[in-house]
Formats: sequence, structure tokens, C-alpha cells
Amino acid sequence: MDSSPSEPTRPAHLDPDLRQDLVKIVICGGLGTGKTTLISSVSEIAPAHTEETMTEAGRPMDDLAHLPDKSTTTVMMDFGRRTLSDDLVLYLFGTGGQKRFASLWRDVASGALGALVLVDTRRLDVSFDALDLAEMTGLPYIVAVNDFPDSPQVSEPVLRDHLDLAGGTPVVRCRALDPASVLEALIELLQHAMTHQQKVAA
Repeated sequence: MDSSPSEPTRPAHLDPDLRQDLVKIVICGGLGTGKTTLISSVSEIAPAHTEETMTEAGRPMDDLAHLPDKSTTTVMMDFGRRTLSDDLVLYLFGTGGQKRFASLWRDVASGALGALVLVDTRRLDVSFDALDLAEMTGLPYIVAVNDFPDSPQVSEPVLRDHLDLAGGTPVVRCRALDPASVLEALIELLQHAMTHQQKVAA
């Protein structure tokens, strides 16, 4: 009888024999726009979070309007994973969009295919920094309007003007709590990023 120890089982998503495209996506946006919620709702694995309790010292830096119950914030990043097909897996990295996280943002964005920038129509200005960071790193990105129950309806032309978006930047609506809605936004981002790559390669 063979008593030699058996080799530990290797997680399937790390098996080099599986021919899968592993695609890195950045989820960003201002404080309270729904990054952690979005990743949690769509991830097929238990998502990893680095949240800390918010303190009074941080209040002058962060706009908490419309967020009366928010008591924690992401201080580094969130991580989730979603398989779209037998050969395509998304790795989702969520990070704060404030400029004080610029160094971390650049590290997280390295090697990413694109970024999904979440905005909240009640507080559009909190995502200005995230848009600046996406443009600074040159990542193709789309804007996803996260529909909260009390979100005002803003027309796309007004939204584009307020956010100063380039004409070719896609704008989609999604609900961070709805996995199907999130998947539609992610697929829109993939299509936009691949089109961008083709243009660059041409």
C-alpha cells in the first residue's frame, strides 16, 4: 500500500493547463458610490475586502451627503472573481477613487484591461477624482451610473457635460445590488476596452 503523501489539490483557477483568459478589471469611483457592493454582488467567490471604520478625522476629506448610515470605507482594495465563459475569467479589483489613493490606484491599475467608474447622480462630484485617475493612467473606461432608490434622473447629455466626458466614453446604468445588471455593465466595458485595443493596434 502506497503511504506516500498525496499532493495537495490545486485550485482549478490556478491550473496552468486550463486555457483561460484571465482579465483584470478595475472598479473605481468616489466614496459611497457602490464599489464594494458591486463586487460582492457579482463575485463567484467570497470577496476580499479591506474596510475600516470611518473616523471623525476623515470627515473633512470625504463627502458623506446622502450616506447617513455609512460607517466603513475601503482603505486599500476589494477583490472578486467572475467567470464569464469557459475561457474568460474576470478578476475585479475595487479601489478608492480619491486622489490621496493615487499611488495605490496606479499599482492596482497596472496590467488592467479597463476600468468601470461608478457614479452617483446625487453626488456626481465625488467621482471627479476617479475619472481623473482613469484618464491619467490611460485605461479605457466606461461610466456606470449606480441607481440608488432616491437617485435623481439625469439625462445622458447633462451627465456627460457635468462629468466632462469625451464623446466616445460609454455611459451605462446599473444597480450594484443586481448581479445581472452588473454583468451587463462589465460586458459593455469589455467590448469598449477591446475596441480601444484594436484601434491602438491598427
